[in-house]
Amino acid sequence: MSKHEHGYMPALRFDWLTPLYDPVIRWTMREALFKPRLVQQANIQPGHRVLDLGCGTATLTILIKQTHPETHVVGLDGDPKVLALARAKVAKAGVTVTLDQGMAFELPYPNHMFDRVLTSLLLHHLTKDNKRRTLSEVFRVLRPGGELHVADFGKPHNAVMAAVSLIVRWLEEAGDNMKGLLPVLIREAGF
Repeated sequence: MSKHEHGYMPALRFDWLTPLYDPVIRWTMREALFKPRLVQQANIQPGHRVLDLGCGTATLTILIKQTHPETHVVGLDGDPKVLALARAKVAKAGVTVTLDQGMAFELPYPNHMFDRVLTSLLLHHLTKDNKRRTLSEVFRVLRPGGELHVADFGKPHNAVMAAVSLIVRWLEEAGDNMKGLLPVLIREAGF
């Protein structure tokens, strides 16, 4: 299925590839390096409420809870198939987190609910309009002084990444990211 059939882009673009998401990301994206750095950068404090937006299979959700057990961690994703994988991983990890199904651009949370929103490899899945809607929603659900922390594709800075970006652009809605527009869209949302 494509995003047009169910309103979101499945992990790796196609439903049938969803079970392969974790090994593909682990081997191609250096996930073991960038996700811990994202969590460290967020400076999460005891008692914080943290949203992992576009949690996918919950790798980041679990990492946040394991490194900050005194926080309340929520993972949100629009894909029920990937959330089934996430629930199994959470159970295996033995952590207590909340996993919700919902769209990033229509967050099912009240205003000012979270101290931190972290998102990893979500925004390149979204159209420019849905990136804007998502960032506005994130701004709405963050408490005053709350922070958004993003790990996603950006403008390539060398020939290798430029070549990789051609593949990513074909697979995803990543053109805005590859043009370097993500920081602009984040600022436009009020950050």
